[in-house]
Amino acid sequence: MRVALAQLASGPSKEENLRRALGVIWRVDADLVVFPEYLMGVEEGGSLSPGFVAGNAEPIDGPFSSAILDASRARGVDVLYTMYLREGVAVYNAAVLARRGRVEAVYRKVHLFDAYGHRESAIFAPGRGPVAARLGEFTAGLAVCFDLRFPELFRAEALMGADLFLVPSAWYSGPHKLDQWRALTVARAHENGAYLVAVGQTGPAFTGHSLVAAPQGYIALDLGVGGRTLVYDLDRAAVEDAREKVPVLRLRRPEAYTT
Repeated sequence: MRVALAQLASGPSKEENLRRALGVIWRVDADLVVFPEYLMGVEEGGSLSPGFVAGNAEPIDGPFSSAILDASRARGVDVLYTMYLREGVAVYNAAVLARRGRVEAVYRKVHLFDAYGHRESAIFAPGRGPVAARLGEFTAGLAVCFDLRFPELFRAEALMGADLFLVPSAWYSGPHKLDQWRALTVARAHENGAYLVAVGQTGPAFTGHSLVAAPQGYIALDLGVGGRTLVYDLDRAAVEDAREKVPVLRLRRPEAYTT
């Protein structure tokens, strides 16, 4: 599977962010395009406020999502994109997996970013559980950014069959944050014998460094900083090799973990 990592710096204009995302979909040569978290936009300085998110949130059939689905269908490419998803009175920080223009799965961020002085729980409702969906020769487990700090979510998706994790992110910069980003992405991949594709926002507020973590426990691709899109070929045999050599899913002992 050829996956394109679209590292962008979203601004406050939802329309401009959408235009740039559509441009990536139309020009890239890949089977799957993965966009970062906060694709709809952020305020100046990279912040989010309840008013900004409420003013930009849309239902799944709103114009933002519909435009991406139309491009996915017309271009014949799968897309993992993010949006501020309005469902009734609730707004979710959501990742949407589109397969050739059809919504295949919707993941609503379970672990909201209430850390480092941020409080996403004042803006978004929390999601309710893991999500995994078939994607070509892989099964993709979905997560968003801060979820990386919660290995139980990834293990739950691995037990649902996931051998590829897609993690759109907006990883804020700061002391040791890049080290944490690299350590957590590689750990989540290796401890489940799976690929992990993490695509982040770039710009002054965010770390960038979108990456592919390989099942064997190393970074196979790192985009560094700055806006760019790169393509990586995922190798199904790498998953099988990792799980044969280190069969962690088979060697689990859940009966020993209860207290």
